[in-house]
Amino acid sequence: MTARPVFVLNGPNLGRLGVREPEIYGHTTHAELADLCARWGAELGLAVEVRQTDSEAELVGWLHEAAESGVPVVLNAAAFTHYSYALRDALAQVSSATVEVHLSNPAARESFRHTSVIASVVTGSISGFGVQSYRLALQAIADA
Repeated sequence: MTARPVFVLNGPNLGRLGVREPEIYGHTTHAELADLCARWGAELGLAVEVRQTDSEAELVGWLHEAAESGVPVVLNAAAFTHYSYALRDALAQVSSATVEVHLSNPAARESFRHTSVIASVVTGSISGFGVQSYRLALQAIADA
């Protein structure tokens, strides 16, 4: 049986995991997160491809790629979550399962983080469980 492809897409500043505000985002590096996602995905029959960018345009392009190829997406849009209508519109084109994921709980943080412009176009959202949020998102994709 061939593993089903899944994109795990990470937005701005997530390449700095492990050093950026570890009291909020934890000590796991982005490379370690990518390895964990690949391992968790393999356990679920998923071929996980993890990508990270600080560029909104590149992230939009990856969502277009997912839309064109029918690949499900786990997305941590980071700061773009709160204001990128371009990202929201690209995400709305993905017909496969999409899961918004956050390491911290945005609703328990600064008020500007309480709004997600992408929440209305994703299948579901998982936040507040650190790197385990990604594991839960991959499980949701596998079950979809």
